[in-house]
Amino acid sequence: MLKNLINLLFPKLCTGCNSLLLQNEVIICANCRHELPLTQHHLLNNNYIAKKFYGIIPVEFCSAMLYFHKDGIVQNMIHHLKYKNRPEIGTLLGNWYANDLIEIAKDQKFTTIIPVPLHKKRNRERGYNQVTTFCEALSQNLGIEINDQLLYRKIYSKTQTKKSKEARSEIKNSLFDVTFSQSDYGKHYLLIDDVITSGATLEACAKAILKIPDAKISIITIAYTDS
Repeated sequence: MLKNLINLLFPKLCTGCNSLLLQNEVIICANCRHELPLTQHHLLNNNYIAKKFYGIIPVEFCSAMLYFHKDGIVQNMIHHLKYKNRPEIGTLLGNWYANDLIEIAKDQKFTTIIPVPLHKKRNRERGYNQVTTFCEALSQNLGIEINDQLLYRKIYSKTQTKKSKEARSEIKNSLFDVTFSQSDYGKHYLLIDDVITSGATLEACAKAILKIPDAKISIITIAYTDS
């Protein structure tokens, strides 16, 4: 009775479409789950993300789980994850996507997961890094360690989403750096972010990581958008 009363006063809503969740539904409703726009990038060597970085940085593997459409299910989920303190969304998506990546992780021999870091000031403002739980889910399912100390953001900046392509490109050589030791040499780093648009942030991160001798880089994001 208490549980029913709590659900009545604080109804659980789908983070994809804002409809009331049924008793057996968690985070998103069954309809939104079936409508999730999966990219299948992990099955395509020459996918959209690979094309973004071709000739710019040597990427071993890259993939996004979902397509990001304006006012769509994925945008709503990412918004809740990023701004509404719903880290369980990252866990849910990470657990799902890990199933598609098991054999790829074995073939690629990823050694370390690196989340794209927030600046310390941004982290204090938001209270968390939105990709942390997605990374943790991949780590647990794939047996890959997480290192959230190696890559760091040097400069506090406003969100990149509303900047022009030219303005975003200015971050490339100044925003990120790495702190590493000889034990970090020769590893295959799996760089993780929430959404890839221009690719400028991930390019900057990758170039910083590739300062490590004999390092290899791969990239996975929760979502991909052309906008």
